[in-house]
Amino acid sequence: MSHDHDDRPQLTAAQAAAVLNPPAGRNGGDLVVESLQGLGATTVFGLPGQHALGMFDALRRSSLSYVGLRVENNAGFAADAYGRITGEVAPLLLSTGPGALTSLAALQEAAAASAPVLAISSQIPTAGLGGGRHGYLHELRDQQASVRDIVKSVHTVRTASQIPSAVAAAWESALTAPHGPVWVEIPQDVLLAETTLPVVSAMDATPRELYPRPELTIAAAHLLSNAERPVIIAGGGVVRSDASGKLLALAEKIDAPVVTTFGGKGAFPWEHPLSLRSWLEDRHTTDFLEDADVLLVVGSGLGELSSNYHTFRPRGRVIQIEADAGKLESNHPALGIHSDAREALADLLEAVERREDAGAAERVRTVLEKVRVRIEAQELTLEQQVLAAVREALPDAAPSFWDMTILAYWAWSAFDARRPNTMHSAQGAGGLGYAFPAAVGAAAADPTKPVLAVSGDGGAMYSIAELATARQYDLPLTWLIVDDGGYGILREYMTGAFGEATATELSRPDFVALAESFGVPAVRTTPESLAADLGKALAAPGPSVVVLPALLRMFEPTHL
Repeated sequence: MSHDHDDRPQLTAAQAAAVLNPPAGRNGGDLVVESLQGLGATTVFGLPGQHALGMFDALRRSSLSYVGLRVENNAGFAADAYGRITGEVAPLLLSTGPGALTSLAALQEAAAASAPVLAISSQIPTAGLGGGRHGYLHELRDQQASVRDIVKSVHTVRTASQIPSAVAAAWESALTAPHGPVWVEIPQDVLLAETTLPVVSAMDATPRELYPRPELTIAAAHLLSNAERPVIIAGGGVVRSDASGKLLALAEKIDAPVVTTFGGKGAFPWEHPLSLRSWLEDRHTTDFLEDADVLLVVGSGLGELSSNYHTFRPRGRVIQIEADAGKLESNHPALGIHSDAREALADLLEAVERREDAGAAERVRTVLEKVRVRIEAQELTLEQQVLAAVREALPDAAPSFWDMTILAYWAWSAFDARRPNTMHSAQGAGGLGYAFPAAVGAAAADPTKPVLAVSGDGGAMYSIAELATARQYDLPLTWLIVDDGGYGILREYMTGAFGEATATELSRPDFVALAESFGVPAVRTTPESLAADLGKALAAPGPSVVVLPALLRMFEPTHL
Protein backbone atom coordinates (compact mmCIF):
# COMPACT_ATOMS: atom_id res chain seq x y z
CA MET A 1 0.00 0.00 0.00
CA SER A 2 1.47 3.36 -0.96
CA HIS A 3 1.14 6.46 1.18
CA ASP A 4 0.78 9.99 -0.05
CA HIS A 5 3.56 12.27 1.01
CA ASP A 6 1.00 14.30 2.99
CA ASP A 7 0.28 11.29 5.23
CA ARG A 8 3.76 11.28 6.68
CA PRO A 9 4.32 12.77 10.13
CA GLN A 10 5.23 16.44 9.81
CA LEU A 11 7.97 17.20 12.35
CA THR A 12 9.38 20.53 13.39
CA ALA A 13 13.13 20.93 13.05
CA ALA A 14 13.53 20.49 16.81
CA GLN A 15 11.43 17.32 16.80
CA ALA A 16 13.36 15.93 13.85
CA ALA A 17 16.64 16.62 15.63
CA ALA A 18 15.37 14.84 18.78
CA VAL A 19 14.33 11.80 16.74
CA LEU A 20 17.62 11.65 14.86
CA ASN A 21 19.77 12.31 17.93
CA PRO A 22 18.17 10.42 20.84
CA PRO A 23 19.71 10.93 24.29
CA ALA A 24 22.69 8.72 25.09
CA GLY A 25 22.65 6.06 27.82
CA ARG A 26 19.28 4.48 26.93
CA ASN A 27 18.70 0.74 26.83
CA GLY A 28 15.92 -1.77 26.16
CA GLY A 29 14.44 -0.95 29.55
CA ASP A 30 13.97 2.65 28.42
CA LEU A 31 12.00 1.43 25.40
CA VAL A 32 9.68 -0.48 27.77
CA VAL A 33 9.13 2.55 29.97
CA GLU A 34 8.77 4.96 27.03
CA SER A 35 6.22 2.61 25.44
CA LEU A 36 4.17 2.55 28.65
CA GLN A 37 4.32 6.36 28.88
CA GLY A 38 3.36 6.67 25.20
CA LEU A 39 0.30 4.51 25.84
CA GLY A 40 -0.79 6.67 28.77
CA ALA A 41 0.41 4.72 31.80
CA THR A 42 1.08 6.76 34.94
CA THR A 43 1.66 4.12 37.65
CA VAL A 44 3.48 0.78 37.58
CA PHE A 45 3.66 -2.00 40.17
CA GLY A 46 6.30 -4.62 40.64
CA LEU A 47 9.34 -6.03 42.33
CA PRO A 48 12.87 -5.93 40.88
CA GLY A 49 15.04 -8.96 40.14
CA GLN A 50 18.43 -9.50 38.55
CA HIS A 51 17.26 -10.06 34.97
CA ALA A 52 14.78 -7.17 35.12
CA LEU A 53 17.15 -4.45 36.35
CA GLY A 54 17.29 -2.77 32.93
CA MET A 55 13.56 -1.98 33.24
CA PHE A 56 13.83 -0.78 36.81
CA ASP A 57 16.84 1.45 36.09
CA ALA A 58 14.85 3.06 33.27
CA LEU A 59 12.07 4.02 35.71
CA ARG A 60 14.27 6.74 37.21
CA ARG A 61 14.52 8.39 33.78
CA SER A 62 10.73 8.37 33.41
CA SER A 63 7.71 10.20 34.81
CA LEU A 64 6.05 6.93 35.90
CA SER A 65 5.13 6.47 39.56
CA TYR A 66 6.43 3.16 40.89
CA VAL A 67 4.76 1.22 43.71
CA GLY A 68 6.99 -1.64 44.84
CA LEU A 69 5.44 -4.45 46.85
CA ARG A 70 7.24 -7.12 48.87
CA VAL A 71 5.92 -10.25 47.12
CA GLU A 72 5.23 -10.60 43.38
CA ASN A 73 1.79 -12.13 43.98
CA ASN A 74 0.83 -9.13 46.10
CA ALA A 75 2.14 -6.79 43.39
CA GLY A 76 -0.20 -8.65 41.00
CA PHE A 77 -3.15 -8.16 43.36
CA ALA A 78 -2.31 -4.43 43.61
CA ALA A 79 -2.21 -4.13 39.82
CA ASP A 80 -5.51 -6.04 39.59
CA ALA A 81 -7.23 -3.56 41.91
CA TYR A 82 -5.73 -0.57 40.08
CA GLY A 83 -7.15 -1.96 36.83
CA ARG A 84 -10.59 -2.59 38.36
CA ILE A 85 -10.83 0.85 39.97
CA THR A 86 -9.56 2.91 37.03
CA GLY A 87 -10.54 0.73 34.06
CA GLU A 88 -7.02 1.47 32.79
CA VAL A 89 -4.15 -0.92 32.13
CA ALA A 90 -2.04 -1.63 35.21
CA PRO A 91 1.59 -2.43 34.30
CA LEU A 92 3.26 -5.07 36.48
CA LEU A 93 7.05 -5.41 36.22
CA LEU A 94 8.43 -8.83 37.15
CA SER A 95 11.67 -10.73 37.11
CA THR A 96 12.36 -14.17 35.60
CA GLY A 97 11.54 -17.64 36.95
CA PRO A 98 10.56 -17.49 40.64
CA GLY A 99 9.49 -13.84 40.34
CA ALA A 100 7.30 -14.56 37.33
CA LEU A 101 5.87 -17.76 38.82
CA THR A 102 5.06 -16.14 42.16
CA SER A 103 2.66 -13.75 40.36
CA LEU A 104 0.51 -16.49 38.82
CA ALA A 105 -2.22 -16.73 41.49
CA ALA A 106 -2.79 -12.97 41.21
CA LEU A 107 -2.96 -13.21 37.42
CA GLN A 108 -5.54 -16.00 37.76
CA GLU A 109 -7.70 -13.66 39.86
CA ALA A 110 -7.25 -10.86 37.30
CA ALA A 111 -8.33 -13.26 34.55
CA ALA A 112 -11.39 -14.43 36.49
CA ALA A 113 -12.36 -10.84 37.38
CA SER A 114 -11.49 -9.35 33.96
CA ALA A 115 -8.94 -6.88 35.34
CA PRO A 116 -6.59 -5.31 32.73
CA VAL A 117 -3.11 -6.17 34.04
CA LEU A 118 -0.06 -5.91 31.75
CA ALA A 119 2.64 -8.16 33.18
CA ILE A 120 6.08 -7.47 31.72
CA SER A 121 8.57 -10.13 32.76
CA SER A 122 12.25 -10.43 32.07
CA GLN A 123 13.75 -13.61 30.68
CA ILE A 124 17.14 -15.31 30.80
CA PRO A 125 19.61 -14.03 28.15
CA THR A 126 18.65 -14.73 24.53
CA ALA A 127 21.41 -17.33 24.19
CA GLY A 128 19.67 -19.48 26.82
CA LEU A 129 16.20 -19.50 25.27
CA GLY A 130 14.86 -22.55 23.47
CA GLY A 131 14.49 -25.14 26.20
CA GLY A 132 18.07 -26.31 26.59
CA ARG A 133 19.62 -26.83 30.02
CA HIS A 134 22.15 -23.98 30.16
CA GLY A 135 22.01 -23.49 33.92
CA TYR A 136 21.20 -19.78 33.94
CA LEU A 137 19.89 -18.33 37.19
CA HIS A 138 16.03 -18.53 37.24
CA GLU A 139 16.01 -20.66 34.06
CA LEU A 140 12.77 -22.38 33.03
CA ARG A 141 12.47 -24.65 30.00
CA ASP A 142 9.50 -22.59 28.76
CA GLN A 143 8.48 -19.70 30.99
CA GLN A 144 5.56 -18.76 28.72
CA ALA A 145 4.04 -22.22 29.14
CA SER A 146 3.50 -21.46 32.82
CA VAL A 147 1.37 -18.40 32.07
CA ARG A 148 -0.35 -19.33 28.83
CA ASP A 149 -3.29 -21.05 30.54
CA ILE A 150 -3.94 -17.95 32.66
CA VAL A 151 -3.47 -14.80 30.57
CA LYS A 152 -5.36 -13.56 27.51
CA SER A 153 -2.30 -13.25 25.30
CA VAL A 154 1.47 -13.77 25.35
CA HIS A 155 3.90 -11.44 23.54
CA THR A 156 7.55 -12.40 23.10
CA VAL A 157 10.39 -9.96 22.42
CA ARG A 158 13.77 -11.00 20.97
CA THR A 159 15.16 -7.61 19.86
CA ALA A 160 14.92 -4.04 21.12
CA SER A 161 13.00 -2.89 18.03
CA GLN A 162 10.20 -5.34 18.89
CA ILE A 163 9.56 -3.84 22.36
CA PRO A 164 7.17 -0.95 21.50
CA SER A 165 5.00 -3.12 19.22
CA ALA A 166 4.82 -5.97 21.74
CA VAL A 167 3.87 -3.64 24.61
CA ALA A 168 1.24 -1.88 22.45
CA ALA A 169 -0.27 -5.19 21.26
CA ALA A 170 -0.46 -6.47 24.85
CA TRP A 171 -2.01 -3.17 26.00
CA GLU A 172 -4.73 -3.44 23.36
CA SER A 173 -5.38 -7.07 24.28
CA ALA A 174 -5.74 -6.22 27.98
CA LEU A 175 -8.35 -3.55 27.20
CA THR A 176 -10.33 -5.48 24.60
CA ALA A 177 -13.60 -6.70 26.15
CA PRO A 178 -13.48 -8.76 28.25
CA HIS A 179 -10.56 -7.06 29.98
CA GLY A 180 -7.89 -9.36 31.37
CA PRO A 181 -4.22 -9.95 32.16
CA VAL A 182 -1.63 -10.20 29.38
CA TRP A 183 2.03 -11.21 29.34
CA VAL A 184 5.13 -9.72 27.69
CA GLU A 185 8.58 -11.23 28.23
CA ILE A 186 11.93 -9.72 27.30
CA PRO A 187 15.39 -11.31 27.70
CA GLN A 188 17.87 -9.74 30.12
CA ASP A 189 20.42 -8.86 27.41
CA VAL A 190 17.76 -7.07 25.32
CA LEU A 191 16.77 -4.98 28.34
CA LEU A 192 20.39 -4.09 29.12
CA ALA A 193 21.73 -3.45 25.61
CA GLU A 194 22.21 0.19 24.70
CA THR A 195 19.90 1.45 21.99
CA THR A 196 20.13 4.27 19.46
CA LEU A 197 16.44 3.89 18.48
CA PRO A 198 14.47 7.14 18.70
CA VAL A 199 12.54 7.84 21.90
CA VAL A 200 9.09 6.20 21.68
CA SER A 201 6.40 8.84 21.13
CA ALA A 202 2.65 8.55 21.70
CA MET A 203 1.22 5.23 20.55
CA ASP A 204 -2.32 4.18 19.75
CA ALA A 205 -3.54 0.84 21.08
CA THR A 206 -7.27 1.54 21.14
CA PRO A 207 -9.25 -1.70 21.50
CA ARG A 208 -12.09 -2.31 19.08
CA GLU A 209 -15.54 -1.97 20.58
CA LEU A 210 -17.70 -5.07 20.96
CA TYR A 211 -21.20 -4.23 19.71
CA PRO A 212 -24.27 -6.50 19.75
CA ARG A 213 -25.64 -7.78 16.47
CA PRO A 214 -28.85 -5.84 15.67
CA GLU A 215 -31.03 -8.88 14.90
CA LEU A 216 -30.22 -10.28 18.36
CA THR A 217 -31.12 -6.97 20.02
CA ILE A 218 -34.49 -7.01 18.20
CA ALA A 219 -35.17 -10.60 19.29
CA ALA A 220 -34.21 -9.87 22.91
CA ALA A 221 -36.30 -6.68 22.99
CA HIS A 222 -39.33 -8.60 21.67
CA LEU A 223 -38.97 -11.27 24.38
CA LEU A 224 -38.61 -8.68 27.17
CA SER A 225 -41.42 -6.43 25.91
CA ASN A 226 -43.87 -9.34 25.87
CA ALA A 227 -42.73 -11.12 29.02
CA GLU A 228 -45.11 -11.68 31.92
CA ARG A 229 -42.43 -12.10 34.61
CA PRO A 230 -39.09 -10.72 33.36
CA VAL A 231 -36.14 -10.70 35.77
CA ILE A 232 -32.58 -9.37 35.33
CA ILE A 233 -29.35 -10.83 36.73
CA ALA A 234 -26.60 -8.18 36.65
CA GLY A 235 -22.99 -9.35 36.87
CA GLY A 236 -19.53 -7.85 37.00
CA GLY A 237 -19.67 -6.93 33.31
CA VAL A 238 -22.23 -4.22 34.14
CA VAL A 239 -19.81 -2.67 36.64
CA ARG A 240 -16.75 -2.96 34.41
CA SER A 241 -18.47 -1.38 31.40
CA ASP A 242 -19.91 1.44 33.55
CA ALA A 243 -23.43 0.41 32.54
CA SER A 244 -25.31 0.69 35.85
CA GLY A 245 -27.22 3.76 34.63
CA LYS A 246 -28.40 1.89 31.52
CA LEU A 247 -29.35 -1.11 33.67
CA LEU A 248 -31.48 1.06 35.98
CA ALA A 249 -33.25 2.72 33.04
CA LEU A 250 -34.00 -0.64 31.40
CA ALA A 251 -35.28 -2.24 34.62
CA GLU A 252 -37.61 0.70 35.23
CA LYS A 253 -38.83 0.76 31.62
CA ILE A 254 -39.95 -2.90 31.74
CA ASP A 255 -40.62 -3.17 35.52
CA ALA A 256 -38.15 -6.03 35.89
CA PRO A 257 -36.73 -7.06 39.29
CA VAL A 258 -32.91 -7.08 39.40
CA VAL A 259 -30.53 -9.30 41.37
CA THR A 260 -26.80 -8.50 41.33
CA THR A 261 -24.12 -11.19 41.41
CA PHE A 262 -21.28 -10.96 43.92
CA GLY A 263 -19.05 -9.58 41.17
CA GLY A 264 -21.78 -7.13 40.20
CA LYS A 265 -22.22 -5.55 43.65
CA GLY A 266 -23.37 -1.95 43.35
CA ALA A 267 -24.60 -2.35 39.76
CA PHE A 268 -28.19 -1.67 40.90
CA PRO A 269 -29.41 0.50 43.80
CA TRP A 270 -29.81 -1.72 46.90
CA GLU A 271 -32.92 0.05 48.23
CA HIS A 272 -34.71 0.33 44.87
CA PRO A 273 -38.22 -1.23 44.90
CA LEU A 274 -37.12 -3.61 42.10
CA SER A 275 -33.90 -4.65 43.86
CA LEU A 276 -33.65 -8.31 44.87
CA ARG A 277 -30.20 -7.38 46.24
CA SER A 278 -27.61 -10.17 46.11
CA TRP A 279 -29.10 -13.16 47.91
CA LEU A 280 -28.03 -15.62 45.22
CA GLU A 281 -27.14 -18.36 47.70
CA ASP A 282 -30.73 -18.35 48.96
CA ARG A 283 -33.27 -20.83 47.63
CA HIS A 284 -36.08 -18.25 47.79
CA THR A 285 -34.13 -16.10 45.30
CA THR A 286 -33.26 -19.15 43.18
CA ASP A 287 -36.94 -20.16 43.04
CA PHE A 288 -37.92 -16.63 42.01
CA LEU A 289 -35.33 -16.59 39.20
CA GLU A 290 -36.45 -20.04 38.00
CA ASP A 291 -40.03 -18.79 37.80
CA ALA A 292 -39.17 -15.92 35.40
CA ASP A 293 -40.58 -16.46 31.93
CA VAL A 294 -37.77 -14.29 30.48
CA LEU A 295 -34.45 -13.95 32.31
CA LEU A 296 -31.96 -11.32 31.12
CA VAL A 297 -28.42 -12.15 32.29
CA VAL A 298 -26.00 -9.24 31.73
CA GLY A 299 -22.24 -9.53 32.21
CA SER A 300 -22.27 -12.86 34.08
CA GLY A 301 -21.44 -16.42 33.10
CA LEU A 302 -23.79 -17.79 35.80
CA GLY A 303 -20.92 -19.69 37.39
CA GLU A 304 -20.89 -21.64 40.63
CA LEU A 305 -21.64 -18.77 43.05
CA SER A 306 -24.11 -16.98 40.75
CA SER A 307 -26.16 -20.16 40.21
CA ASN A 308 -26.44 -21.22 43.88
CA TYR A 309 -23.79 -23.88 43.24
CA HIS A 310 -25.30 -24.97 39.92
CA THR A 311 -28.68 -25.81 41.48
CA PHE A 312 -30.34 -23.04 39.43
CA ARG A 313 -32.54 -24.46 36.63
CA PRO A 314 -34.26 -21.68 34.65
CA ARG A 315 -37.63 -22.67 33.20
CA GLY A 316 -38.16 -19.59 31.01
CA ARG A 317 -36.24 -18.13 28.07
CA VAL A 318 -32.73 -16.89 28.95
CA ILE A 319 -31.08 -13.92 27.20
CA GLN A 320 -27.37 -13.70 27.99
CA ILE A 321 -25.26 -10.64 27.22
CA GLU A 322 -21.58 -11.44 27.74
CA ALA A 323 -18.30 -9.98 26.44
CA ASP A 324 -16.42 -13.22 27.09
CA ALA A 325 -17.40 -15.56 24.25
CA GLY A 326 -16.26 -18.53 26.32
CA LYS A 327 -18.96 -17.81 28.90
CA LEU A 328 -21.82 -17.46 26.40
CA GLU A 329 -24.26 -20.31 27.02
CA SER A 330 -21.55 -22.20 28.89
CA ASN A 331 -23.99 -23.15 31.67
CA HIS A 332 -27.48 -22.62 30.22
CA PRO A 333 -28.94 -22.48 26.71
CA ALA A 334 -29.80 -18.87 25.88
CA LEU A 335 -30.22 -16.21 23.25
CA GLY A 336 -26.50 -15.44 23.47
CA ILE A 337 -25.44 -11.90 22.65
CA HIS A 338 -21.65 -11.47 22.41
CA SER A 339 -21.26 -7.84 23.40
CA ASP A 340 -19.98 -5.32 25.88
CA ALA A 341 -22.73 -4.88 28.52
CA ARG A 342 -22.99 -1.10 28.10
CA GLU A 343 -23.43 -1.25 24.31
CA ALA A 344 -26.00 -4.05 24.51
CA LEU A 345 -28.01 -2.39 27.28
CA ALA A 346 -28.02 0.94 25.41
CA ASP A 347 -29.42 -0.77 22.29
CA LEU A 348 -31.95 -2.79 24.29
CA LEU A 349 -33.13 0.31 26.12
CA GLU A 350 -34.04 1.91 22.78
CA ALA A 351 -35.60 -1.24 21.35
CA VAL A 352 -37.87 -2.45 24.19
CA GLU A 353 -41.41 -1.23 24.61
CA ARG A 354 -42.48 0.15 27.96
CA ARG A 355 -44.04 -2.55 30.11
CA GLU A 356 -45.89 -1.85 33.34
CA ASP A 357 -46.23 -4.38 36.12
CA ALA A 358 -47.78 -3.05 39.32
CA GLY A 359 -47.07 -6.32 41.13
CA ALA A 360 -43.30 -6.51 40.47
CA ALA A 361 -42.21 -4.51 43.53
CA GLU A 362 -44.57 -6.50 45.75
CA ARG A 363 -43.10 -9.79 44.51
CA VAL A 364 -39.60 -8.46 45.30
CA ARG A 365 -40.69 -7.48 48.84
CA THR A 366 -42.11 -10.99 49.35
CA VAL A 367 -38.83 -12.66 48.39
CA LEU A 368 -36.73 -10.35 50.57
CA GLU A 369 -39.05 -10.95 53.52
CA LYS A 370 -38.70 -14.73 53.11
CA VAL A 371 -34.91 -14.33 53.04
CA ARG A 372 -35.02 -12.15 56.17
CA VAL A 373 -37.14 -14.67 58.07
CA ARG A 374 -34.83 -17.52 57.06
CA ILE A 375 -31.69 -15.69 58.25
CA GLU A 376 -33.30 -14.44 61.47
CA ALA A 377 -34.27 -17.99 62.44
CA GLN A 378 -30.56 -18.87 62.62
CA GLU A 379 -29.64 -16.46 65.47
CA LEU A 380 -26.78 -14.79 63.61
CA THR A 381 -27.04 -11.38 65.25
CA LEU A 382 -23.28 -10.98 65.83
CA GLU A 383 -22.53 -11.43 62.13
CA GLN A 384 -25.20 -8.94 61.08
CA GLN A 385 -24.03 -6.49 63.77
CA VAL A 386 -20.42 -6.64 62.51
CA LEU A 387 -21.44 -6.17 58.87
CA ALA A 388 -23.69 -3.24 59.80
CA ALA A 389 -20.81 -1.64 61.72
CA VAL A 390 -18.55 -1.87 58.65
CA ARG A 391 -21.27 -0.29 56.48
CA GLU A 392 -21.77 2.52 59.02
CA ALA A 393 -18.05 3.33 59.18
CA LEU A 394 -17.27 3.15 55.45
CA PRO A 395 -17.88 6.31 53.38
CA ASP A 396 -20.13 5.61 50.38
CA ALA A 397 -17.46 6.45 47.79
CA ALA A 398 -14.65 4.57 49.54
CA PRO A 399 -13.62 1.33 47.82
CA SER A 400 -13.45 -1.88 49.85
CA PHE A 401 -11.53 -5.10 49.16
CA TRP A 402 -12.52 -8.39 50.75
CA ASP A 403 -10.45 -11.52 51.23
CA MET A 404 -11.91 -15.04 51.16
CA THR A 405 -13.20 -14.90 54.73
CA ILE A 406 -16.53 -15.45 56.52
CA LEU A 407 -17.32 -11.73 56.80
CA ALA A 408 -16.76 -11.38 53.05
CA TYR A 409 -19.10 -14.30 52.33
CA TRP A 410 -21.72 -12.44 54.34
CA ALA A 411 -20.93 -9.23 52.48
CA TRP A 412 -21.43 -10.87 49.07
CA SER A 413 -25.09 -11.44 49.93
CA ALA A 414 -25.89 -8.85 52.58
CA PHE A 415 -23.67 -5.76 52.12
CA ASP A 416 -25.03 -2.66 50.40
CA ALA A 417 -22.15 -1.51 48.15
CA ARG A 418 -24.08 1.77 47.52
CA ARG A 419 -21.97 2.71 44.49
CA PRO A 420 -20.85 0.69 41.45
CA ASN A 421 -17.18 -0.34 41.35
CA THR A 422 -16.57 0.16 45.07
CA MET A 423 -16.77 -3.40 46.44
CA HIS A 424 -14.27 -5.98 45.21
CA SER A 425 -13.29 -9.44 46.38
CA ALA A 426 -11.20 -12.42 45.29
CA GLN A 427 -14.27 -14.50 44.41
CA GLY A 428 -13.13 -14.90 40.81
CA ALA A 429 -10.30 -17.33 41.50
CA GLY A 430 -10.91 -17.65 45.24
CA GLY A 431 -7.32 -17.38 46.46
CA LEU A 432 -6.28 -16.08 49.87
CA GLY A 433 -4.36 -12.88 50.57
CA TYR A 434 -6.09 -10.59 48.06
CA ALA A 435 -7.63 -7.84 50.17
CA PHE A 436 -4.74 -5.85 51.60
CA PRO A 437 -2.42 -5.72 48.55
CA ALA A 438 -5.47 -4.94 46.40
CA ALA A 439 -6.24 -2.03 48.73
CA VAL A 440 -2.65 -0.84 48.17
CA GLY A 441 -3.34 -0.75 44.42
CA ALA A 442 -6.62 1.13 44.87
CA ALA A 443 -5.03 3.67 47.22
CA ALA A 444 -2.26 4.24 44.69
CA ALA A 445 -4.92 4.81 42.01
CA ASP A 446 -6.74 7.44 44.08
CA PRO A 447 -5.02 8.60 47.29
CA THR A 448 -7.82 11.13 47.97
CA LYS A 449 -10.22 8.45 49.28
CA PRO A 450 -9.76 6.07 52.21
CA VAL A 451 -9.67 2.39 51.23
CA LEU A 452 -10.81 -0.57 53.36
CA ALA A 453 -9.37 -4.08 53.29
CA VAL A 454 -11.11 -6.94 55.14
CA SER A 455 -9.29 -10.21 55.93
CA GLY A 456 -9.38 -13.10 58.33
CA ASP A 457 -6.26 -13.91 60.33
CA GLY A 458 -5.38 -16.74 57.93
CA GLY A 459 -5.61 -14.56 54.83
CA ALA A 460 -3.85 -11.69 56.59
CA MET A 461 -0.71 -13.78 57.02
CA TYR A 462 -0.41 -14.07 53.23
CA SER A 463 0.08 -10.33 52.85
CA ILE A 464 1.41 -9.07 56.17
CA ALA A 465 4.64 -7.92 54.47
CA GLU A 466 2.69 -5.26 52.59
CA LEU A 467 2.25 -3.28 55.82
CA ALA A 468 5.77 -2.11 54.98
CA THR A 469 4.58 -1.01 51.52
CA ALA A 470 1.57 0.86 52.93
CA ARG A 471 3.85 2.66 55.38
CA GLN A 472 6.55 3.41 52.82
CA TYR A 473 4.10 5.12 50.46
CA ASP A 474 1.93 6.49 53.29
CA LEU A 475 -1.24 5.18 51.65
CA PRO A 476 -4.71 5.99 53.08
CA LEU A 477 -5.91 2.47 53.81
CA THR A 478 -7.37 0.67 56.78
CA TRP A 479 -7.07 -3.08 57.28
CA LEU A 480 -9.79 -4.83 59.28
CA ILE A 481 -8.53 -8.23 60.42
CA VAL A 482 -11.19 -10.55 61.87
CA ASP A 483 -9.17 -12.90 64.07
CA ASP A 484 -10.79 -16.26 64.82
CA GLY A 485 -7.60 -18.28 65.23
CA GLY A 486 -7.70 -20.23 61.99
CA TYR A 487 -9.19 -20.73 58.57
CA GLY A 488 -12.73 -20.13 59.80
CA ILE A 489 -14.73 -21.09 56.72
CA LEU A 490 -12.67 -24.28 56.19
CA ARG A 491 -13.23 -25.12 59.85
CA GLU A 492 -16.98 -24.87 59.21
CA TYR A 493 -16.83 -26.87 55.97
CA MET A 494 -14.78 -29.67 57.52
CA THR A 495 -16.82 -29.87 60.70
CA GLY A 496 -19.99 -30.07 58.64
CA ALA A 497 -18.60 -32.70 56.26
CA PHE A 498 -16.43 -34.84 58.55
CA GLY A 499 -17.53 -34.06 62.11
CA GLU A 500 -14.25 -32.34 62.98
CA ALA A 501 -11.71 -30.01 61.39
CA THR A 502 -8.10 -30.79 60.49
CA ALA A 503 -5.28 -28.35 59.62
CA THR A 504 -7.50 -25.31 60.17
CA GLU A 505 -6.21 -24.05 63.54
CA LEU A 506 -3.45 -21.43 63.41
CA SER A 507 -0.91 -19.95 65.76
CA ARG A 508 -0.84 -16.28 64.85
CA PRO A 509 0.90 -13.11 65.94
CA ASP A 510 -0.35 -10.24 68.04
CA PHE A 511 -1.56 -8.29 65.00
CA VAL A 512 -1.70 -4.98 66.88
CA ALA A 513 1.92 -5.26 68.03
CA LEU A 514 3.00 -6.51 64.62
CA ALA A 515 1.36 -3.59 62.80
CA GLU A 516 2.93 -1.13 65.25
CA SER A 517 6.35 -2.67 64.56
CA PHE A 518 5.89 -1.51 60.94
CA GLY A 519 5.04 1.97 62.19
CA VAL A 520 1.35 1.44 61.39
CA PRO A 521 -1.10 2.47 64.14
CA ALA A 522 -3.38 -0.37 65.24
CA VAL A 523 -6.25 -0.95 67.66
CA ARG A 524 -7.98 -4.04 69.05
CA THR A 525 -11.75 -3.59 68.91
CA THR A 526 -15.02 -5.32 69.85
CA PRO A 527 -18.25 -5.75 67.86
CA GLU A 528 -19.78 -2.95 69.95
CA SER A 529 -16.95 -0.46 69.30
CA LEU A 530 -16.15 -1.57 65.75
CA ALA A 531 -18.09 1.18 63.93
CA ALA A 532 -16.42 3.93 65.96
CA ASP A 533 -12.91 2.43 65.79
CA LEU A 534 -13.17 1.70 62.08
CA GLY A 535 -14.59 5.15 61.33
CA LYS A 536 -11.75 6.80 63.24
CA ALA A 537 -9.13 4.70 61.41
CA LEU A 538 -10.63 5.45 57.99
CA ALA A 539 -10.70 9.18 58.74
CA ALA A 540 -7.05 9.29 59.81
CA PRO A 541 -4.32 9.87 57.19
CA GLY A 542 -1.99 7.02 56.24
CA PRO A 543 -2.33 3.28 56.90
CA SER A 544 -3.98 1.73 59.96
CA VAL A 545 -5.04 -1.68 61.28
CA VAL A 546 -8.16 -2.63 63.25
CA VAL A 547 -8.20 -6.11 64.79
CA LEU A 548 -11.52 -7.71 65.72
CA PRO A 549 -11.22 -10.96 67.71
CA ALA A 550 -14.48 -12.73 66.83
CA LEU A 551 -15.77 -16.16 65.86
CA LEU A 552 -18.27 -15.56 63.05
CA ARG A 553 -20.55 -18.21 61.55
CA MET A 554 -22.00 -18.55 58.07
CA PHE A 555 -25.73 -18.70 57.40
CA GLU A 556 -27.02 -22.13 56.43
CA PRO A 557 -26.54 -23.02 52.76
CA THR A 558 -29.64 -23.78 50.70
CA HIS A 559 -28.06 -25.74 47.85
CA LEU A 560 -27.37 -28.97 49.78
